[in-house]
Formats: sequence, C-alpha cells, structure tokens
Amino acid sequence: MIGALQMQAYRATGDEIYLTRAARTAAAYIERLQQPNGLFHHGPDAPFYWGRGNGWVAAGLAEIIDGLPEDNEYYDEVVRGYQRMMQALLEYQAEDGMWRQLIDYPDAWKETSGTAMFGYAMAAGINNGLLDEHLYGPAVEKAWTALQGYIEEDGRLSAVCVGTGQSLDENYYLERPTVTGDLHGQAPLLWFASELLSAD
Repeated sequence: MIGALQMQAYRATGDEIYLTRAARTAAAYIERLQQPNGLFHHGPDAPFYWGRGNGWVAAGLAEIIDGLPEDNEYYDEVVRGYQRMMQALLEYQAEDGMWRQLIDYPDAWKETSGTAMFGYAMAAGINNGLLDEHLYGPAVEKAWTALQGYIEEDGRLSAVCVGTGQSLDENYYLERPTVTGDLHGQAPLLWFASELLSAD
C-alpha cells in the first residue's frame, strides 16, 4: 500500500522525494517478491498469493505509473512488473468475475477487496494505454458486475477479509473471517467506480 500513499503525498506536496521513494520501493518489491507467474508472495516468509496483499501491489503499481514520468529510471521496470501481474490475474479470475482469498486456490472463497483492487488496477491500465482494452475490458466489466452482488442495500460491501498478517500456514488464510462495510473494501470499491467513470 506504500506506493499509493507515497503518490498521494507527491500529488499533495509536489515534492519529488515521494515520487522517487514510491518508484524505488515498487522496483524493489518487484525484484524481491514478484514470482515467475507474475503474482506476489505475501512476504519473504509467507509463500502465498493472498488476494488483498496482491491487491495492494496492483493498486499501488497502477497509482505509481499514473504519475511517474516515462524518463524516470524506474519507469520501465515498474511497468513491466505491473503488466506481468495483470496478465497473471487474467488467468486466475473466476468465471463470475471475482478473485479468491488465495488467488491460485480454485476452492478458496471469493473475496471482494482484492477483486475491487484488481478491477481498479486493470481499469487504470486501460485508461493509461498500458493494457489492451479488448483483452482486459471484459475482465474489468465482469469484476464490476460481480461486486454488485456483494453490495448491501445500505452500500456496505460484504465478504471483505479481515486484516491479515503473514503466515506459513495456508489454512491461516483460508480460514480468515470476513466483515461487511470495512474500509479495506469500501475504499477500493470507490477507486474502481471512479476509474470506470473517468474512462474516455
């Protein structure tokens, strides 16, 4: 999540120290945590593709790229890492448009905060000309449509995983409880909606 935070600090202050920090951190994460399949382990000691953990990476990379000049020394590396991740996510999206608590576990339960973050990141990539709309547009539409089924009448999003630390036990992730209306889900849902509204 640090990438999105640093980019917001850059937008608010205009101080390039935040831009540089965001790009350098993203490049380091790509080098250390991105796996050959394009997804990210939750951490050095947590070899699982946790949904929201990857969601933070996806959203952060999309945010960084949105404000990073193409002549920045980290630009190409960050874009390549982002595009590899987006390609991997296409392969793991469920038929109904959702992504799962553990992305590569076909029997894991479907989780909304990660799905909203992935949808947002793909929509941003399409809007910035970094992703093929014909390839990624249907995935974005499916994700948005699927999420509507998790929005309660009062606007709260259900099936949001609670805060989750790193673990070496897959069951730790698979047995995490869910909550409704948590900001970990509400905010990404709004990011996703905003990005869709800003499309050309």
